[in-house]
Amino acid sequence: MPSLNVSFSEEEMEGVRAAAAAEGKSLKQYLHDLGVREMHRKQFVAGATAWADRLRGEFDEAFPDEVPRSQRGDGVAAA
Repeated sequence: MPSLNVSFSEEEMEGVRAAAAAEGKSLKQYLHDLGVREMHRKQFVAGATAWADRLRGEFDEAFPDEVPRSQRGDGVAAA
């Protein structure tokens, strides 16, 4: 199974150890889960974006008076 050595400063390592302890996990398990969780988050965001893009035309037809926040011109950009 592949593995990885990761270097941290003393300060960073202290923070990572505290975060792992707060979740009741070993340092190894915490760092593993962190990487996997980020991978899943990115997959979710990509899927949600694709879903929204697929439905955008249908939404625009159903609600023609709705203007996307990014096109309102009120100086507020979408997050």
